[in-house]
Amino acid sequence: MSWTEIVIEVARTHAESLSDALMDAGALSVSVEDADFGTDAEQPLFGEPGMEPKEAAWENSRVVALTSADADQTAIVAAAASTVGLTASDVKFTLRKVEDQDWVRLTQSQFEPIHIGKNIWVVPSWHDAPDPDALVLELDPGLAFGTGSHPTTRLCMEWLEANAPVDLTVLDYGCGSGILAMVAKKLGAEKVIGIDIDPQAIESAVFNTERNHCDVAYYVPDEFAESGHAHTFDVVVANILANPLKLMAPMLAGRVNPGGQLVLSGVLATQVDEVAAAYAPFIALTVWAEHEGWVALAGRSSAAQSSDSN
Repeated sequence: MSWTEIVIEVARTHAESLSDALMDAGALSVSVEDADFGTDAEQPLFGEPGMEPKEAAWENSRVVALTSADADQTAIVAAAASTVGLTASDVKFTLRKVEDQDWVRLTQSQFEPIHIGKNIWVVPSWHDAPDPDALVLELDPGLAFGTGSHPTTRLCMEWLEANAPVDLTVLDYGCGSGILAMVAKKLGAEKVIGIDIDPQAIESAVFNTERNHCDVAYYVPDEFAESGHAHTFDVVVANILANPLKLMAPMLAGRVNPGGQLVLSGVLATQVDEVAAAYAPFIALTVWAEHEGWVALAGRSSAAQSSDSN
C-alpha cells in the first residue's frame, strides 16, 4: 500500500484547528512541524513539567496530513478549510508521495548499540552485542525514558560505573525504563529499588529487568511506602529535571544512609547553583561531570545531615 502526504504551511493561529479538521475530513494522521526548521528563524519548543508549551505549533507551522494514495486530497483540504472558517483558496497545499517501505526495519535501523563509559553497551534486541564480555543491557526504545542516548542518562551510568555500588543498596528514583537500576545491579549492588510515579514506566522497567535477568523491585511511591522495605539507601540516583529535584530535596536527601551518596542529573549547567542550594541544608552537592550542557551533581551524606533530613 502507498500513501500521499498533504503539506500545508499555515500560521500558528490555524495549525491546531486545521490539524483536527484534517483528521475529521479523512486524514489518517496529522503532524505539525516548524516550517522554519533548519533556518535562523527556527523556534525550539520545550519546557520542564508544568512549563510545557500549550500547543505544538510555531509562528510559521507546517501541517502534514497522511492519506491513502487513492484519497481525494483536494476534497479533504476543502472540507478541513471550511471547518476552520477558511476557503479552499486560502489553504495552499502540495502533495508528497510516500513510498511503501518496511517501516519496522526502517525504524530499527535508526537505533544502533550505544557505548557508554568504559565498559557499558546498551543494545537493541535486533542487534548483537559488540562486546559480549562488557556490561550489556538489552533495551529497545519505548515509552519510558532511558535508553542511554540522552546525556543525563549517560552521566548517571558513568557515575555508577566509576563508583560501582558493590554490596550496597541503591534507589533509582524516577526510574523510567529501569536502565540505571539495572546498571547498578549488574555492577554488584546487593539490593536495588526503582520508583516512578508513572505506572506505565513501572511496567516497562519490569519488562526490561526480566529480559536482562536482573533482580530489581519497582514501585510507585505509595506502594513503596507500604512495601516494608528499608526507606534509606547507600546510593540514591535521581535523573529527573531541575524543578522537581528542587521540590524533592528533603525527601531525596532523607533517603540517603549516613555516609551514603546522592547523585542527581537532569540538571542544566545553568541550573547547578539553584539545585545545589536546595540540597545544601542536607547534602553538599558538587558537579561530578558535564556533557552537552547537562551535569551530574553528587555528594555524600554525613551522619548529622542524614538524621536532620529524616
